[in-house]
Amino acid sequence: MPMIRSLDDAKSLEGQEVGLSDWAVIDQHRIDQFAEATADYQWIHVDTERAAKEMPDGKTIAHGYLTLALIPALTKNFLEFDNLERAINFGTNKVRFYTPVPVGARVRARGTVLQARRRAGALLLTSEVRIEVEGERKPACVAETLGMFFFSD
Repeated sequence: MPMIRSLDDAKSLEGQEVGLSDWAVIDQHRIDQFAEATADYQWIHVDTERAAKEMPDGKTIAHGYLTLALIPALTKNFLEFDNLERAINFGTNKVRFYTPVPVGARVRARGTVLQARRRAGALLLTSEVRIEVEGERKPACVAETLGMFFFSD
């Protein structure tokens, strides 16, 4: 796991893949919890009986935003920071959902550092995170994420 102690350490990682997570199973309970948290009960996500009849594979699929929301948990071990005071999600520049995540599928994250810059006294790290679905050629999600990392003096 790469160690970042300074802006120069982060800049040296630009263009490099910095992590590949373990697989995580997307089960119906997780999908239902996300539906509850977001009030997004579209049948393609939560109605297993209807999905069995009407969905192409006969399965519900995860919300796209559930897939996106997994990024912090899946990427938490990609980089190590020395003297880190706090880190915050600063946003995303671009997010695309390319293939659905059917219930029971396994997903993992792959991360690449795109850019490291100083901003407002912090390190602004722009990364590309790909959420892969086991057995699928296309990723479920590709997101350009922004993280702000504040170091203690």
